Amino acid sequence: MPPPSSSLYSPGRLLPARPASAATVGRWARASCSLSMNGCAPGAGDRGAVCVREARALPAAPAPLDAVGQLRAAVDALGAGAPPAAPSGIIRIEVPIRQRVDAVEWLHAQTALPRCFFSARAPLPDTPALAGGNGNGALSGRWKEPVSVAGVGSAVFFRGTEPFSLADWRAIKRFLSKDCPLIRAYGAIRFDATSDVSVEWEDYGSFYFIVPQVEFNELEESSVLATTIAWDDSLSWTWHNAVDDLQSLLQKISPCSVEVNTSSLHTTIMSLNHVPTKASWDLAVTKALQMIKEKERELVKVVLARCSRYITDTCIDPVELLACLKVEGQNAYQFCIQPSDAPAFVGNSPEQLFHRKYLNISSEALAGTRARGKTRADDFQIGQDLLLSGKEDIEFTIVRDSIKKKLEMICDEVVVHPSKALRKLPRVQHLSAQLAARIRNEDDEFEILNTLHPSPAVCGLPTEEARHFIRDYEIFDRGMYAGPIGWFGGAESEFAVGIRSALLGKGHSTLVYAGAGIVEGTNPSFEWDELDLKASQFAKLLRYQEQHICYQEAENMGTVI
Repeated sequence: MPPPSSSLYSPGRLLPARPASAATVGRWARASCSLSMNGCAPGAGDRGAVCVREARALPAAPAPLDAVGQLRAAVDALGAGAPPAAPSGIIRIEVPIRQRVDAVEWLHAQTALPRCFFSARAPLPDTPALAGGNGNGALSGRWKEPVSVAGVGSAVFFRGTEPFSLADWRAIKRFLSKDCPLIRAYGAIRFDATSDVSVEWEDYGSFYFIVPQVEFNELEESSVLATTIAWDDSLSWTWHNAVDDLQSLLQKISPCSVEVNTSSLHTTIMSLNHVPTKASWDLAVTKALQMIKEKERELVKVVLARCSRYITDTCIDPVELLACLKVEGQNAYQFCIQPSDAPAFVGNSPEQLFHRKYLNISSEALAGTRARGKTRADDFQIGQDLLLSGKEDIEFTIVRDSIKKKLEMICDEVVVHPSKALRKLPRVQHLSAQLAARIRNEDDEFEILNTLHPSPAVCGLPTEEARHFIRDYEIFDRGMYAGPIGWFGGAESEFAVGIRSALLGKGHSTLVYAGAGIVEGTNPSFEWDELDLKASQFAKLLRYQEQHICYQEAENMGTVI
C-alpha cells in the first residue's frame, strides 16, 4: 500500500492539506528565514534606484570555512558601526575562495529557506554574432561569470499576485546596477498569470524573485561566498532590520559541503497518476486538431501538457534531484526555486527564452522531439528522420518564425543562424535555431521578456487562441511550469523556459510536467509517448516496486501534491 498522504483529490485542481508545522520538509528540517521586504510594494517601481548600490571584496580565503568566518566578522562590524545615512541601499560583500567547490553540494549542506539555484548552460556552437561587439564593449569581461549559483535567504524578495508588469520589473531593477553585476534577482514567472492558482503554487504568486542573503558562486577554477544586505526605509525595512536578520542567518550557514548521490534517489514509486488520462488526452488532442483544420479558426498550433503525480515511499530531497539532473545537463539549465514554507520547483531545461548582455539579445527556437539512438548509426538515422519530418518541420517553423517576428518588433537587427539544426541531449534530440538581436536601449528588456513569453514552443500560435484552448482543456494548474525562470542583473539577464520540470511537495508527492506541440498531422498516441520520453529523466531516477505499484488515471480530476 502507498504511504499515507496528507493530500486530497479535488476536481480540476491540486489541493494539498496544509501541514501542522512548516518547520519540517519531508525528512529534512528547514528553517524559514524572515521574509525581509517585498520590493514590489505599491509604487516601489516609481521611486528610482536605491541610494546605495555597491559591492565590496574581502581578502581571498583558502576554504569555505574561512570565508564564512570573514563574512560573519564583516557583518558584525557593520552592525556595530553607525548606520548609513542613506534611507535605502544594497551592499554585496564577497570573499573569493581559492578552490572550486560544487554549488549543489554547498546548497545541500544548508537548512535555510527560501533558496535558489541556477546553473549556466554550456555555450552552444554556431551561436550567431552581431556586428559591433557587445553594445558596451568597454565594460565587458570585468567579472568572472559563475558556472552555478546557489543562494539562501532573501535580502529582498519580489512577489505579486497580478501579472508581472513594467512597474514590477522597475521595482526589481532599482536594486541592481552595472557596477555590481553579480547582485542578481533569481526567480520565476507563472506560465499564465491570469489563470486560477491552485494551492500548491500559491506561495509563488504570479511571480517570485529573491536577491539571496547568502550566495555561493561556483566558478571555473575557484569559488566565491557572498552576502547581500538590502534596506529601504520606505518599505518598512530599515538598516537595523536587515543587519539583524543577516546576522541571524549567517549563524545557521554551514561552512561545509555535503556530497550528493547523483546516480539515483533511493526511493520507490508506490503509485502514479496522470492528469489528463490517456483517454482525456486523446480527446483534447482530437479537439485541437479539429480546430486547427477549421478554416474559420485561426489556431495553427497548441501545446498541451500533462502533470504526473508520483507517490514514493520516501520524501525526495529537491537538492538531491537537482544533483542527479545536473549530471546529464551540460547542454541545459538546471534550476531550483523554493520560497519559505512552499514546495520546490526543480528542472533541467534545454530551452533559452532570452539572454541579454548590455544591448545584445540571444534567443532560440526549440521544437520537434525524437529519442536518442542506442547506437551511433541508429542515432544518426533518428536525427535524419527528425530533420526530414514534415510534421516536425511545421511545428519548428512556427516557433522559429514567431520568435524572429517578435524580436523584429523590438530590436534593430535580427540574425538567425543556423536556421535549422539538431540539438542532441542525453535522452532526446530536437530541432533548433539560434537567434541574435540588439535592443535599442536596456529598458527594452521588459518588452523582450513580455513579448517572447509565452513562445509557440510552450503555448501555441496565435498566442491568445492557444492560451484560451489550454485554459479550456487542461484540468491542472501549470504554475511556473513553461514560464520564464532565471535572473535579472544590472549588466545582463538570462531566462530559460521552465520545462522538463517538477514540483516537490512536503510529503511523498512529486509532480512531473511535460508538454507536446499539436499541429496538423499530429498523432495523439505518438504525442503521449513523447510526454513519457520528456519525463524519463525524472522517472529513471525512481525505482518501481512492481508488486505494489498502483497505476491510476483519475478521469477529469486534478492531481495533488
